[in-house]
Amino acid sequence: MSRNIRKIESSVQKMPARKRVAAYARVSSGNDAMLHSLSAQISYYSELIQKHKGWEYAGVYADEAITGTKELRPEFQRLLNDCRNSKIDMIITKSISRLTRNTVTMLETVRELKAMNMDVYFEKENIHSLSGDGELMLTILASFAQEESRSVSENCKWRIRKDFAEGKLVNLRFIYGYRIEKGKIEIERSEAEIVRMIFKDYINGTGCTLIAKKLRAMGITKVRGGIWNSERVVDIIKNEKYTGNALLQKKYVKDHLTKTLVWNKGNLAQYYAEGTHPAIIDNTIFKRAQEIISKSSERYFGRKESGNYPFTGKIVCGICGKNYKHKNRQGKNSWSCPTYLKYGKDSCPSKQIPEDILISLTNEVLELTEFDEDHLNQRIKEIQVPEPNVLLFVFHDGSIVKKDWSYKSRSESWSVEARQKARESSLKKLEGRS
Repeated sequence: MSRNIRKIESSVQKMPARKRVAAYARVSSGNDAMLHSLSAQISYYSELIQKHKGWEYAGVYADEAITGTKELRPEFQRLLNDCRNSKIDMIITKSISRLTRNTVTMLETVRELKAMNMDVYFEKENIHSLSGDGELMLTILASFAQEESRSVSENCKWRIRKDFAEGKLVNLRFIYGYRIEKGKIEIERSEAEIVRMIFKDYINGTGCTLIAKKLRAMGITKVRGGIWNSERVVDIIKNEKYTGNALLQKKYVKDHLTKTLVWNKGNLAQYYAEGTHPAIIDNTIFKRAQEIISKSSERYFGRKESGNYPFTGKIVCGICGKNYKHKNRQGKNSWSCPTYLKYGKDSCPSKQIPEDILISLTNEVLELTEFDEDHLNQRIKEIQVPEPNVLLFVFHDGSIVKKDWSYKSRSESWSVEARQKARESSLKKLEGRS
């Protein structure tokens, strides 16, 4: 007997899955007009997505005052992470240039999303990245966007360099001792007195670290906050703008993609413009300070043509955690904590380590008769300084060797040459008195 089988269709209709849609917006400037534009974009996309019946609102990711050629955009990176975590099905953006002006980055991003079956819709160009000819069109149009970015960058550079050639100060917004409003530079009296004090103290023999300590004790605030240190004091002493003159084009933008600002070491012309603004420091005082700082640099910091020194990046201060820096004073090499050099012993009471002692202890630990930099790098991971006169040699295998050390006595540390120089110096002093 045959069976009759009938299929009874479900009476409950399945609701189609809603597509989770997010939008990306960006403006490259922080001025009021641009921020208003960004706000308008956010409102527009929020409304657009939420009105669409088949879409589920997944948010608007917005970067402000960040150029499209830079990939360190927090909201852009957050958007990509959410896509990788399957929180989004589709992205909407105004145009290719809003997503990125870098062709390679744009293609890499779109291809990564495409591999996850994730669509990107560019409104202005009316292109879906998942469509058949989507990638071809995106490649062509992204190249135009990148070239547009380069063209805009070159035009800005031309304008700025033209202003430099005419002796105009460009984009000067902050400088301690001055008040700058709408391009007009005026002396800020209370800050100007501090600048004069810094120059006077330095010329009278006070070091930059002690000057910074004095400023901190006086409760003097910087233009944009932060703590006074020796480097900031050096910046003021070296700044020719305190004489009322300006060396223009000290730095320049390396390229339009990274927007990296680099020091101009002869790559481009520089212009020295006189009388661009009111002076705080007399030229004679400024020149004297430059002579002192030049001699100080020669005396304290030696140069090495090959770049790094043997212990660069190896010695770690156990008090503040910074890597020790190399220092050369009158031919004597040593290593010191940068916090101590910047802020003084109140901030980090670490001691400098003579390099000859450092090499001697390293040879003992590694059982070497002669110092070998390659052997040092192969076996020693780092050298910790937990307290004064103590070194911990940490090997790559995790083992640690502790070494105590002390300064050499004067008789031990003096070579025949050093004694001869001291003798000659003493004789010169005696001759000068007679």
